[in-house]
Amino acid sequence: MATPFLSSSQTPTRRSKPLKIVGFSLLSLALVLAISAAIGGYWFYSTAKAALPQLDGTIQAVGLSAPVTVLRDPQGMPHITAANIDDMLFAQGYVTAQDRLWQMDMNRRFGRGELAEILGPSLVKLDKRHRILRITETAEKLVSTLSQSEREHLDAYVKGVNTLIDHQRGHLPIEFRLLRYTPRPWTVEDSVIVGINISESLSTTFPTEHSRESVAAKLGPELASDLYPLTSWRDRPPSALPRDQQFTIPPDEIPPPGTDESVLHSQNIFGADLCDSCFAGSNNWVISADHTTTGKPLLSNDMHLDHSIPNVWYEVHLQAGDYDVAGVSFPGFPFVIVGHNRRIAWGMTNVMPDVQDLFIENFNDSGEYQTPTGWQKPEHHPETIKVKGEPDVPLDVLVTRHGPIVSELFPGETRKLALQWTIYDPQALDFHFYELGLANNWQEFRAAVSHFGGATQNAVYADVDGNIGYQTAGFIPIRKSGDGALPVPGNDDSHDWIGYIPFEKLPSVYNPPTGILATANGRITPDGYPYSLATEWGAPYRTERIYRMLESSKKFSPADMLALQMDDYSEFDRLCADKFVYAVDHARNATSAAKQAADLMRGWDGHTKIDSVATTLSVLSRRNLWEMMLQPKLGAQWKDYAWFNSSTALEKILMNRPQRWLPAGYSDFDDLLAAAVNAAVTDKTNLRTGGSDMSKWQWGKFSRVDIQHPIFGQVTLLNSIPRLRELVGPGNLPQAGDGSLTVKAAGKTFGASERMTVNFADLDSSTLNIVAGESGQVLSEHYLDQWPEWYDGTTFILPFSTKNVNAAAVHRLTLQP
Repeated sequence: MATPFLSSSQTPTRRSKPLKIVGFSLLSLALVLAISAAIGGYWFYSTAKAALPQLDGTIQAVGLSAPVTVLRDPQGMPHITAANIDDMLFAQGYVTAQDRLWQMDMNRRFGRGELAEILGPSLVKLDKRHRILRITETAEKLVSTLSQSEREHLDAYVKGVNTLIDHQRGHLPIEFRLLRYTPRPWTVEDSVIVGINISESLSTTFPTEHSRESVAAKLGPELASDLYPLTSWRDRPPSALPRDQQFTIPPDEIPPPGTDESVLHSQNIFGADLCDSCFAGSNNWVISADHTTTGKPLLSNDMHLDHSIPNVWYEVHLQAGDYDVAGVSFPGFPFVIVGHNRRIAWGMTNVMPDVQDLFIENFNDSGEYQTPTGWQKPEHHPETIKVKGEPDVPLDVLVTRHGPIVSELFPGETRKLALQWTIYDPQALDFHFYELGLANNWQEFRAAVSHFGGATQNAVYADVDGNIGYQTAGFIPIRKSGDGALPVPGNDDSHDWIGYIPFEKLPSVYNPPTGILATANGRITPDGYPYSLATEWGAPYRTERIYRMLESSKKFSPADMLALQMDDYSEFDRLCADKFVYAVDHARNATSAAKQAADLMRGWDGHTKIDSVATTLSVLSRRNLWEMMLQPKLGAQWKDYAWFNSSTALEKILMNRPQRWLPAGYSDFDDLLAAAVNAAVTDKTNLRTGGSDMSKWQWGKFSRVDIQHPIFGQVTLLNSIPRLRELVGPGNLPQAGDGSLTVKAAGKTFGASERMTVNFADLDSSTLNIVAGESGQVLSEHYLDQWPEWYDGTTFILPFSTKNVNAAAVHRLTLQP
């Protein structure tokens, strides 16, 4: 039967109904989404705005004994002036909570293992870790040993925090509203947990010991020794002589015949996801008046830590009587951690000491473990992890004489491994920042840091009289035998700790003839030092670069100090590039792609700029080289190799070309290195990131910094609200530098957490900036106001004198009792 003919006038009439329905539906959906976004946006902005703190006028604060003034400078940094220390600390707790309350709550929940309660089941694993590590119990134990004055200081700070919580309970920061919970009162234990969190982040040897054991077992002693070097000819211990007076290059590190002399011109091990230079480190240095344009010492410090919004540090200036200290603090913990007072300044980097040991405990069928005096019952500590929207998770934590059983932290581990850690000894955890802030000279400074607990630090020092110094500060165990590099039997006492290295035996230098002191996580012990401080140092390249720059004949200004903090030269990357170029030039079957890459690396100056193509090719080639050498010997386990000083290991292999590291199928190292270059430039992932033309593989395409708010940066719906994405964080941007191989630390999620230079010619001309801003309140003018300066490498003046603080003040608040 024929189909009825439809005229042109009839056709659109028949089709118009479904099209109109679809069009109406799409319009309705768009309208609903627009209305939802508008409502969501209004709620977000009104809620966030209501949470902004009062910065001017007067606030009644029960608990103070006298009025306290809080002046805020253009960066929102509070300058607190009080009649006494307790009122000063009360005000510090209050104003810190004004800006960082939600961050403080997250920090204590992180340490206590209580994140899953508000953030859901994805955080159970992290909560388990901190329950197993006994962080809360460790804090409680320390608090029980505090002196009366220490307890009073912490109590005063805690009262300030809780007064703010009470004042702001009706308009809490927006994160509390989104997650639908309110903070409980702050406690002294919470403040101690904040300090322990930092110690944990800087004490990371026990996972390395575990992975090193399995890697070494598969490789054997000779190959393992190659991968885990403890020293380099490039090391510059603070107490050592200048290199030209110290030693020559060891014979096994002299380049072999035929090596290009220009080669004499990384830390997690591997790539954007696997990266051999992605261990966070820190820099500090101090130079005497002989090296400055100001005629007085200059002291600089940039501590490299994980990025976060808000920043790990909170800038603050505290003044009560003779106590007058400015610098950075931990949100949730009193006093200034790094900074200066009227007479002295100090900066810190991590020593990277081995303060954690794994003991293999021998358990019997009765649940007892073996000790030198017989079988004993372990302690059982039942834990309950609350999980948002799901049933509670029970956990039984076992504790032996050495410490908690941490086997669950290592998937597949069947042995009972106990962790001994200095934080479990209250004297080795105690913090003495009050005494540090009061110190007026070198002797008082050393007395203050002689009791310093927590993560062991390299402290550099300077004072108004022109003196400079260096001191190792912290508690480092002495073992009956061994160095703690690998897990050891726990059934006898042959590896037990028998004390700590005496403070007077720790490395210390005062007014060295060179007038220069610097540390950057590298080896700090001179040859012949009688104690074992560490089983893993940082790579030596940053320290070497800092000394090389400071030992030049020029005199340095404060601006030069910032320029050095932003220095992006990588000696190691340049060395690798030279080696790859030489290899491609001499390989028998180098591909055209490898030859093009070699030409792009040839003559490179070693600066890891955002637009540098040579940096990209050198870094990607060496990552492929690591895989090509390790995978045949370790299989899938090759990714377990993690060593802060892995770059030194690779440098020695590249210099000496030992046959034991030449994989099967390659006639010599030239062929191997050329193949690594070819693998890098033909890798599909690299091609997707860089594009098909390797001449356009700028380093900034591969080297990124990504800083997002932990909630707002992850919630898709919130990102649909107009302007929210640019409000909540700087996002993902290109950056110069290569991990921790350059003075300018540059990891995707870590870098310089602050940059400070103290100018003793004029303390009011000292400079300080943090990464994002003082405030954690998303609508505060100080939420991201320091980001452009941090990213571009500029900074801010830090006013200190009463006159300059008053002149700089843009907000004036009085806390009234």
